[in-house]
Amino acid sequence: MIGRNPDAGGHALHQGEPIAHAGAALSQAKAVMILLHGRGASADGILSLAEAFADPEIAYFAPQAAGHSWYPHSFLAPLAHNEPWLSSALQVIAGMVRELERDGNPSSRIVLLGFSQGGCLALEFAARNAGRYGAVIGLSAGLIGPDETSRTYAGSLQGTPVFLGCSDVDPHIPLARVHESSRALSDLGGTVEERVYPGMGHTINEDEIKRVRSLLTQHISVRPA
Repeated sequence: MIGRNPDAGGHALHQGEPIAHAGAALSQAKAVMILLHGRGASADGILSLAEAFADPEIAYFAPQAAGHSWYPHSFLAPLAHNEPWLSSALQVIAGMVRELERDGNPSSRIVLLGFSQGGCLALEFAARNAGRYGAVIGLSAGLIGPDETSRTYAGSLQGTPVFLGCSDVDPHIPLARVHESSRALSDLGGTVEERVYPGMGHTINEDEIKRVRSLLTQHISVRPA
């Protein structure tokens, strides 16, 4: 049962931090969502989205980043500048996915959702670990690294629904990176929907909530795999 971030020998940065839970009990859930918080935020904060999605058949899990930040620098910085924090954060998600799969929840029933820094992490994990997920959702987010040459991905998302929502004037997420991320995830075989909200700023709006609800309804299998 998921309760704490998997501990990689007690040395990794984010391992051993708590994992918050809401929604259905894992043994009864028909789908699972992993929610990843932004810089300076918390697992409990991002988990409040579970109330907005309002699906009692989904189990929601939100891991906590050590020091409330998954990596120290901008997601546009050279990859090496955010190590070893970035690798540790990706390992947390990988450990959660493995544990969920061992409990009988295939990746096709696992949704990855993140906002801001957590959204960047969700997109990057899916790209580096391509497979069929229930959905991948990046809110105010983009793939990690300074430019296209810093990222090489393999495998296929096998038609995974991918949603990217962002403002055109987000002070932290350049719109060009959102477009670039959409293309990269589409090239990996994701079914990508990108929505740009004029003048929104760095936040989550009601339209994004509605679109996530729609993904949960339309694309996630609610039958046992």
